[in-house]
Amino acid sequence: MLDLYELKQFAAFADLGTLSKVAGEFHLSTPSITRSMQNLEESFGVKLFSRGKNRIELNETGKAAVGYARKLLQEADRAVEQVRAFDLRQKTIVVRSCAPAPLWELLKKLNHTDPGKMISSTICQNEEVQVSLGEKSCDIGILPFPVEGAYEFMKENLFVSVPPEHELARQKELTFEEINGFNFLLRTELGFWDTMCREKMPASKFLVQTDTEAFNELVRASSLPCFITDYIQEKEMEDYGRIRIPITDPEAKVTFYVKELS
Repeated sequence: MLDLYELKQFAAFADLGTLSKVAGEFHLSTPSITRSMQNLEESFGVKLFSRGKNRIELNETGKAAVGYARKLLQEADRAVEQVRAFDLRQKTIVVRSCAPAPLWELLKKLNHTDPGKMISSTICQNEEVQVSLGEKSCDIGILPFPVEGAYEFMKENLFVSVPPEHELARQKELTFEEINGFNFLLRTELGFWDTMCREKMPASKFLVQTDTEAFNELVRASSLPCFITDYIQEKEMEDYGRIRIPITDPEAKVTFYVKELS
């Protein structure tokens, strides 16, 4: 039976060239390495070395054996990685969501119902969620439309947020057509909201902020409009004295659905 540890020493000999260097690499005695090489010859059932006085080197069979040994070691490492990944997967709930708000709500639920499990979550586009569900590379998918086997989870409505002096502040409600052409502040990782707003407002430019603190500071100091939903706490925009105006397009009123794979 081949011993992986001895195979590592064997591969090291091919790289280092002497038993003493291999012994130093593995913090073993030279006689111990010698025995390992002898054990490998017995396991293979062939001679792997040419031996002379105070000298040992790989013969042609030994050189071929090193190639096979390296492949075995790579496969062994891959097997360990895959088993560990499988074990981790059993302890992890993988969630793919099309938007942040339903993900935040679902994470609260999962932390309560499955406190012993880790959660891996990603905000992505609708198509990516569907692909993950189809490939079963996630356990739970969140989408802004119903799919077979999904249940209704929550609703979210989109608003425009502007300072009182902004020209849009006089409006009681708005449509995407009416705000198309205005430049907006925009957060990152909004999932399908980001894509939908850009599609509905092709004439607008978006100042995208990745840092939440920087985004909030711009909202406070800037006259640019931004988006907010009824999920976000009222005080977040009240602190800046901004006005919320509902968007009446059907696309701005979303029901999220959750599909859990058994």
